Amino acid sequence: MDVYRRIEDVLVMNEAVLTIGSYDGLHRGHQEVINRVVTTAKALNTKSVVVTFDPHPKKIVSGKDNFELLMHINKKLELLDFMGVDITLVVPFDSGFSSTSAPEFLKSVIVEKFNPAKIIVGYDHRFGHNREGDGEFLQDQSSNYGYDLEIVSGVGDQDVIYSSSRVRKLIKEGHVQRASYDLGWVYGFDATVVHGSGRGHSLDFPTANFQPKFDEQLLPCTGVYFARGTFGETWLYGMANLGTRPTFDETDFVMEVHFFDGKIESLYDQTIEVQFLERIRNEKKFSSAEKLVQQLRKDKKYCLDRIEVYKQEKR
Repeated sequence: MDVYRRIEDVLVMNEAVLTIGSYDGLHRGHQEVINRVVTTAKALNTKSVVVTFDPHPKKIVSGKDNFELLMHINKKLELLDFMGVDITLVVPFDSGFSSTSAPEFLKSVIVEKFNPAKIIVGYDHRFGHNREGDGEFLQDQSSNYGYDLEIVSGVGDQDVIYSSSRVRKLIKEGHVQRASYDLGWVYGFDATVVHGSGRGHSLDFPTANFQPKFDEQLLPCTGVYFARGTFGETWLYGMANLGTRPTFDETDFVMEVHFFDGKIESLYDQTIEVQFLERIRNEKKFSSAEKLVQQLRKDKKYCLDRIEVYKQEKR
C-alpha cells in the first residue's frame, strides 16, 4: 500500500474508487465500507483509495488534548494494508485545515487528486467545516464531477449498530471481549515495557510494567484481564492488572502483565503489543498477600483453560 502524509505529495490519478473518513478503530462497520471500496476497485480495474486524517478531527475541533483514540495511525495503516487498500492519504488535520469547507475539500483534494469514478461512504459520514459534507451533499455534487456515489447502511448485531463511540464505551467499562467482537480484531495497543517495583517476584507472579507508547491511547477500566503480548513473532499469554494494587495500600496507577511463559527480563525497554482478551474480575483489596496469591492462582487457572479459544485469533 502506498501511503501519502501530505496532500501535495499525491500523484494525480486518472481514476479511483475512494472513501473518506476518520475510521478510528476500523470496526466491522468501517470494514464493510473498506471492503466495498477494495472489491469495487478491483472490478473496475482501478485503485482503491482511503482518505483519512491525523490527528483525529474531534481532537482539534473539540480543543481537548485528552481525546482518547482506539488506535494509533500506524495501526490503522497496518490494517488498511492488510485489507488490500492500494493507496491511503493521511491528511494532517490542524486548526487551519479544520476551516476547509466541504466543497473546497471535495474539489481540491478528492476530485483534483484522485478523480474518483466512485465514492463510497458510511451512512453517517460527514466532512468539511462544521461537518457540512454528508451523503446528500456528495450526491448533489456527483453530476458536477462525474462520480457515482454509494452510501453503506449501518452494520450491526442484534439491532445494535457498530460505532466507534459504542466501542469506546465498552472498553471503558471493561467489556473488552465484546469490544473486540465489534472491532473485528482483538483490542490492544503498543506499549513499552518498563521496570516496576519488583513486588510480583516476591509473590511468585513476576510482572512487567508497561506504558502505552502513545499518550492518547484509550485504556480499559481498572481490573484483572486475561491478556496476551506480541513480541516479534512470539505470542505470550498471561494476566494483566490495571489499577493501584490496594492490597499493598499503594495509590499510583500502574499497568502490569504476568506472562505464563517467557522471562520478562528480556522484554525491558522493548515495545510489545498488549491485547486484552477478557476482563476476569475487579481489582480488590485482600486481607493479606497470601490471600491475593490464592486468588491469582485461580485467575491463572481460568486463563490457562481459555488459551486454546484465542490461539486462532491472531489479529
